[in-house]
Amino acid sequence: MAIVIKATTREGQGTGASRRLRRAGNVPGVVYGGDKGAVSLEFNHKELFLEFRHEAFHASILTLDLEGKKEQVLLRDYQLHPVRNTIQHIDFQRVSASEKIHVKVPLHFINEDVAPGVKLGGGIISHILTEADVSCLPKDLPEFIEVDLAKLEAGHSVHLSEIKLPKGVEFVQLAHDNDAAVASIAKPRGGAADADADEGEAAAE
Repeated sequence: MAIVIKATTREGQGTGASRRLRRAGNVPGVVYGGDKGAVSLEFNHKELFLEFRHEAFHASILTLDLEGKKEQVLLRDYQLHPVRNTIQHIDFQRVSASEKIHVKVPLHFINEDVAPGVKLGGGIISHILTEADVSCLPKDLPEFIEVDLAKLEAGHSVHLSEIKLPKGVEFVQLAHDNDAAVASIAKPRGGAADADADEGEAAAE
C-alpha cells in the first residue's frame, strides 16, 4: 500500500510560529538526509493523522509530496501531545534506492492458539519483543514480519535466528551476535498431577 503525505514549505521558525501552526490545525515538521539540506515543512493535521494511525506508516517507505515534488522518505521521529494525542512535530528522512536502511519493523505473531505449549500444556504466551530493527534496501522493506508459534512448547522461546525473513532483509541484532528471544511460553504453575491431587482431596472432604 503506497502512502502519500502532502506537505508545504514552512516559512516561520521557532516555538511561537509552531504554536500558531498547531492552532490553525497544522503540524510543523522537517525532512532531511540524502544529498539535500533539511527543509522545514508543515502538514494538515487531519490528513496526516489519518495516515499516521496505520501501522504501515511507521515501517514503510512513504512518498512525500512537497508542493508537487515527490521523494521517498521514512518516518524518523515524532512528538505527541500528552493529553490530546495530537501530533506536535514530525521528522522524515530521505532514502536512496541504493543505500541500506535501518528500520524497526513490527512483529506479527501467528498460530498462538495451536502452539503445543498453549493447547496441550496450558501455558501462557509472552511477547518479549513487538518489533525488531532490520537492515535492507528500501525496495525490500517489509511492512511487518511474521513469527510462527505453531511448534512452540511450554518453557521454550522463539529467537530471532529462528524467524524466516524475506529475501534481502536481516536483523541488525543478529549481525551483532545478539540472538534475542522474541516470544516464549511460560509453564503453568503446578501441573496436571497437582490438579488431580487437589480434586481428590476436595472429593474426600
